[in-house]
Amino acid sequence: MVSSTSPMVVVANRLPFIITKDKDGNLVRKQCAGGLVTAVAPVVVETEGLWVGWSGLHKEDSTGEIPEADPLDQSPTAGLKSKQVIPVCLPKQQFDDYYNGCCNATFWPLFHSMPDRAIFQADKWEAYRQVNEEFAVLTVEAVKKLKESNPDSVPLVWLHDYHLMMAANSIRDMCDNLGLQINMAFFLHIPFPSWDIMRLFPWDDELLQGILGCDSVGFHVEDYCLNFIDCCQRRLGCRVDREQMLVEHNSRTVSVHPLPISIPYERFVSLAMKAPQVVKNHDQEQLLLGVDRLDYTKGLVHRILAFETLLKKHPEHIEHVTFLQVAVPSRTDVKEYQELKEELDQLIGRINGQFSTPNWSPIRYIYGCVSQEELAAFYRDSSVAVVTPLRDGMNLVAKEFVACQTGEPGVLILSPFAGAGSSMHEALLVNPYETNEFADVIHRALTMPKDERELRMKQLRRRERERDVNFWLTSFLKSVKSLSDDSISRGRLQPFGEEDFSPILSSYILESSRLALLLDYDGTLAPIAPHPDLARMPAETRHVLERLSHMPDVNVAIISGRSLENVKSMVGIEGITYAGSHGFEILHPDGTMFMHPIPHDYEVQLEVLKKRLQEEVCIYGAWLEVKQTGITFHYREVCPSKRSFVTVRALEIFKEAGVKVHQCHEAYEARPPVTWDKGRAAIYILRSLFGLDWCDRVSTLYAGDDKTDEDAMRALQGMAITFRVTSSQNLRTAATHRLPSTDAVLTMLKWIEKRLGARLPNGFRTRTYSNSSLGNHTPPHYPSSPQSLSRTSSMSKSSKEPARQMMLITDQVYHELISRKPTPPRSSSTSPPHSPTRSAV
Repeated sequence: MVSSTSPMVVVANRLPFIITKDKDGNLVRKQCAGGLVTAVAPVVVETEGLWVGWSGLHKEDSTGEIPEADPLDQSPTAGLKSKQVIPVCLPKQQFDDYYNGCCNATFWPLFHSMPDRAIFQADKWEAYRQVNEEFAVLTVEAVKKLKESNPDSVPLVWLHDYHLMMAANSIRDMCDNLGLQINMAFFLHIPFPSWDIMRLFPWDDELLQGILGCDSVGFHVEDYCLNFIDCCQRRLGCRVDREQMLVEHNSRTVSVHPLPISIPYERFVSLAMKAPQVVKNHDQEQLLLGVDRLDYTKGLVHRILAFETLLKKHPEHIEHVTFLQVAVPSRTDVKEYQELKEELDQLIGRINGQFSTPNWSPIRYIYGCVSQEELAAFYRDSSVAVVTPLRDGMNLVAKEFVACQTGEPGVLILSPFAGAGSSMHEALLVNPYETNEFADVIHRALTMPKDERELRMKQLRRRERERDVNFWLTSFLKSVKSLSDDSISRGRLQPFGEEDFSPILSSYILESSRLALLLDYDGTLAPIAPHPDLARMPAETRHVLERLSHMPDVNVAIISGRSLENVKSMVGIEGITYAGSHGFEILHPDGTMFMHPIPHDYEVQLEVLKKRLQEEVCIYGAWLEVKQTGITFHYREVCPSKRSFVTVRALEIFKEAGVKVHQCHEAYEARPPVTWDKGRAAIYILRSLFGLDWCDRVSTLYAGDDKTDEDAMRALQGMAITFRVTSSQNLRTAATHRLPSTDAVLTMLKWIEKRLGARLPNGFRTRTYSNSSLGNHTPPHYPSSPQSLSRTSSMSKSSKEPARQMMLITDQVYHELISRKPTPPRSSSTSPPHSPTRSAV
């Protein structure tokens, strides 16, 4: 018996048994056979844990209490009491949308690398998320029960398979809110696809983050682990360590483990020893065996065609070899599976009609379920087992066949596209798509000398005996530090260091690069604070920015939601560009200022809104920040008991004033109703500093932490490397990489400083401003004559007020500006020659 130091909550799509009704309408247990149930159920019993899963009944069915096991029950779940089971009960339509519409119609073909069969539907994905949320709620109830009975324990929550990839973050959030400490793991029982396949799923970032809500993630083989790590790095921008198999996400390190599942080896040996002969007609008959669920991933058609080719190429096997194919019915209500059965029936009928003799038919076909005793006899008496899926997570049939080979040794033919193919080296590997080669391998297996068969089978049996299902469970418990004799500590990535940016930026930012550095302020340069006035940039960050701002061909721009005056005073560095109010106000180092026009109606509505918010809801710590182009209602300091009242009323006031609400960090913001945002502001800054062809001449970095920064990240896709600063559990972002904190931003700035510092003679060189010569306050302009409106003429030379320009950029002009998109990173970046005006367009 494998022992766990933690009480276990197993969360799977199904309970370890099915609840059905007998002829009298009473609920009864119907046992489920499977490696997961055999291995895990005894541990749940031993640790007095709980199992969360669907019972087989829907909400529309009249249900009662879960029945106890039959007193004569000898199955692995016999000791599992009804109080240890938490059934998930869902409406039939919702369950169908989740299970058939998403799990089986989307994830099954996609994860088996058959994207042409996958169907992507938003409503089915939403049903999947809702059902995962329901599983999460019941899992938290299970955790609470375990904590009540054993307050000092840390429950281990173990999520299983592709049905529950979105539950982890909800479980974690609810447990955190309740102060419940848990350890959480996920195991996938099917393959995990490569990045090229995974990226086809429209909500892939949400799915990856859902899995990363766990502390430990397990897959069958190392290839699946590396696929997952690669997807996390390329889609989410996570920092990873492939050698230790670690992924850092939201300031948490998630360990990834290859955990090849196996079978209860001794149980199958015992079954094979006892089972009577049920297959062979005579001792000289050789039997090929295939045992599969009727599914398009199993390669059944390819296998039958290979057998037909064998009979054509080697007619000496006629009347001496019989192919027994067991096909277990699956998803019989799905048209695709009905068509597969029809194709298989016709193919087998044609081959039997072509090759049958009065005393022999080449293929014996069983469409239905067989008992484990019968199956053990099939395995034992077969000369060759043909396990050749087109794609499979592991495939336990191969292992069951080996365990049952207690008599004359047979031969295993195995597809390399099954997870078992990576470890069962003594099997004969064959590509199921190569029909002629497949037939040759079958012939080799049928004619293999006994000494070679004995040698191969001996090695296969030894490995499967040592690495049985208990070995798998022990490996899992070690990986989550829940094995009583565990001395293995979980690895962790080191804190973010400058070396982490070398693989990201070294080929993009060269010593000769001209660099544009666009940065948000709150949450990026300065940590989020209870009040904006307290959000101070660390002195070290300011010093690095100052040094960067004085480097030749480095331009720094701060783009903030704060007012221009406020962000300029908070940063306090000369010689850089400031953009306030999400880019509605932009001030270049030479004094040139840009201001986007604001509709008069909006200004009137804004005054009404400002007055009402100040009078009605600026209470209990809520306050109003007034900007040049809008206002922000902050409720961060409102106590939890009053927050609901304040926020609901504030939203009502926004609606009554006719002003759209924009959600920020614990604040509501009013912005002008025009097509202008941080994305367009970023394009404007780059174009005015470097010219229309800026994307060919400049290496550009953007970093931000807010939803408003996503506008810039989308606008700069393909033209810049972007970073989202976030610790959110589940966040969609257009950024190419993620950073966990403002400290990581500082580390990135230090890396850039060292990278570009080599160009400085004696460590310093005076900046030459090239967007306009000193004293020249002519504002930059667009070559395509966009609609513009002058609010204020340029000030006299004696005035210190900068020149202001009001510019309204049409969609046509904006798209012309971003139409050229080279994809970073570039192998080189050449600084253009200096000119009196950088924006000379």
